[in-house]
Amino acid sequence: MATLLLIDSSVFPEGGSASRSVTAAFRQAWEEQHPDGTVIHRDLAADPLPHLDGVAASAGFADPATHTPEQQTAFALRVRLAEELEQADAVVIAAPMYNFTIPSTLKAWLDQVIIMGRTAGEEPSAKGTPAIVVASRGGSYAPGTPRESFEYVQNYLEAVLNGGMGLEVDFIVPELTMAPQNPAMAELVPMYEASREKAHADAAAKAKALAERLAAA
Repeated sequence: MATLLLIDSSVFPEGGSASRSVTAAFRQAWEEQHPDGTVIHRDLAADPLPHLDGVAASAGFADPATHTPEQQTAFALRVRLAEELEQADAVVIAAPMYNFTIPSTLKAWLDQVIIMGRTAGEEPSAKGTPAIVVASRGGSYAPGTPRESFEYVQNYLEAVLNGGMGLEVDFIVPELTMAPQNPAMAELVPMYEASREKAHADAAAKAKALAERLAAA
């Protein structure tokens, strides 16, 4: 049975979140292909992880046999997150752009789950796992747009997920999501609607393609 790890990080509920609507579309299509599969869902807004502190960080570089009780507790969480990633056949990560970068809750998950010598390093334990990132944003930061240089979501996540953890990263980018609420963006509403429809179609198509790929493996 296939396992999907789904990470949501939007502070808004599904009805008001572009990224959640796309991850939900992916999940629906995935479950249609894998009715007996497992979905591990982490909602980082509803159940945020603690930010990495000195105790948890130092535990990652120390022999577990030498861990203090505090390090044991802190490192147990990191191990649990690593295990969720390692058992996943595919990962879907919602990464809405907040102030030009990812939500702090998603950064906390990354800091906790990245363990050198395990999930990161020369042979990352989840290397090759497909990861779909839903990088929603209120405007557009695509090449050739005025704010292209402010794009710190895709660049960062490509580096950390692929370069650092060895995941096979692909992006879905719903953009201009503020157009329906911002009168100054009214003329961009048709482009927003097209982007939204494409994102949902891409989510369903990628879920099906991954299911077929796993079935053939």
